[in-house]
Amino acid sequence: MISASTEQPPPSTADTLDKIVLLLSQLLPSSLSIKSFSSRWQVIRSKLATLKSLLAEISESPRWSDNSLLPTLLPSLLSTLQRVDALCRQCSDASFTPGKLLMQSDLDMAAGWLSKQIHHLDLLCRSGVLRQSTAIVLSHPSSASTREDLVLFIRDLFTRLQIGGAEFKKKALESLVQLLSGDEKLAGVVAKEGRIGYLINLLDLNADPVICEQAVMAVSMLASSSNQARNCVFEEGGLGPLLRVIDSGSMTMKENAALAVECLTSDPENAWAVSAYGGVPVLTELCKSGSVLAQIHGVGAIRNVCTNEDVRIALADEGAIPVLLQLMVSGKELAQEKAANSVATLASSGEYYRDLLLKEKGLYKLLHVLQESAASETVEHVLRAIHSLSACEQTSRRLSSSTTFIVQLSELIKHGTMMLQYISASLLANLPISEGNKRAIAGCMGSLVKLMQSAKPDGLQEVATNALASLLTVKSNRKDIVRDEKSVMLLTQMLDPKSDLVSKKFPVAVVAAVMAGGSKGCRKRLMAAGVHAHLQRLTEMEVPGARKALQRLSGNRLKNIFTRTWLE
Repeated sequence: MISASTEQPPPSTADTLDKIVLLLSQLLPSSLSIKSFSSRWQVIRSKLATLKSLLAEISESPRWSDNSLLPTLLPSLLSTLQRVDALCRQCSDASFTPGKLLMQSDLDMAAGWLSKQIHHLDLLCRSGVLRQSTAIVLSHPSSASTREDLVLFIRDLFTRLQIGGAEFKKKALESLVQLLSGDEKLAGVVAKEGRIGYLINLLDLNADPVICEQAVMAVSMLASSSNQARNCVFEEGGLGPLLRVIDSGSMTMKENAALAVECLTSDPENAWAVSAYGGVPVLTELCKSGSVLAQIHGVGAIRNVCTNEDVRIALADEGAIPVLLQLMVSGKELAQEKAANSVATLASSGEYYRDLLLKEKGLYKLLHVLQESAASETVEHVLRAIHSLSACEQTSRRLSSSTTFIVQLSELIKHGTMMLQYISASLLANLPISEGNKRAIAGCMGSLVKLMQSAKPDGLQEVATNALASLLTVKSNRKDIVRDEKSVMLLTQMLDPKSDLVSKKFPVAVVAAVMAGGSKGCRKRLMAAGVHAHLQRLTEMEVPGARKALQRLSGNRLKNIFTRTWLE
């Protein structure tokens, strides 16, 4: 037994390379004289020649012996070449009679080993790290590092990911995560200079769990950092493996993978792929039983892809609608907002989806969130969904009879964001609201007049006009609006032919609605404000509705005749 004190130190990298070069110089001519299995030896000989060329390139590189990957690659290569040498001697020995199938198998295996090692050495050479004049023990780039230093560091990382052992891969992934954590702007450089496809290959749940978890984190950081990196992850086939991680990984991995999927699906052109990879049931289950963070990203991905009809069909088939409604009601604020957005998209996608939502008590849940939520984004999506559901006659009647809901619309018109005002005004314009409820919300008429002046968003002026005209079917509301001097002043300004702030048909329609009851008090106040003169001019300009409004404002039939004769 050899004592520890007599053990020989392991050979240096240079010694190992010398042995490999010597063995290659013997194998190449020896293999030429082999007569048996000639086609297989021709393949092996070609690979040996490629190895010789790669090793020559490595040995000519500055400080190649300092590279930390070579001490693991070269011994493995030497072992393979020793096995090839043994096969060479067996096939050259006329007295050796091995089984033909066994030798064919051994030669094929040897060719496969050589191919793998050629691939690793070729990657190392092409990475550029061996051509540096400085030591190849790369430090993490600092803020003062040049782009060349950064590119070299990234290429070295990905080389280690591809040809290093488990420890090399773990350290390389740690460095990659650290790099991306330090500056998100570097994600584009990583996507361009790194081999993202290989990083995605590490999302294999059957591999080392630490490596898989780090790889998921790195892919998630890339997908969430820049458009270039996100597109690269998708184009390299990252979506499918990420969905598998969501399905079977640890909760931390699920969270990171869900973030990546949400970011990948933010591009509408990628939505189809979720359905193609069978991702809808995976995301649905995540929204049902995942952690809070996983649910936020999972429902965010559903929000992104439910604009696609195939995905919507799958959502309905997989029972995702009740899950989305529940998350909208009881989830955290961000999950609520994304779930409400998804529900709004489904509600606007046709009668089939509206029926499914109503069957799951979707209207009741939407009204509950509308009353409870203080987040304007969530309220906006909820209102959009309610607006779509109101296309159903039964739903429309129910909404119209709800004083609480109608008053909420009035408050949103007075105090909400522009989009909330738009949707609320549109609902008021279309719902068959009772006179009692119209009287209850008379206080929002001044806000509707102001909205008539807003050019954006498109259509706001029209829905504000229609909502106001609907409220003015009530006599007391007509009296209220003419008592509001500011509203009368704004209407008069909008009617002025010299002003092009708003299409004249809208204020004309409001004046016609005010005068529909023929109130003398309303007529007197509008006349005093100068509305009559503007209407006369608009009638001459043949503005739609101006003549009718002028006739109503002018009062009796005889006066109408005189006015018409004068105009002619």
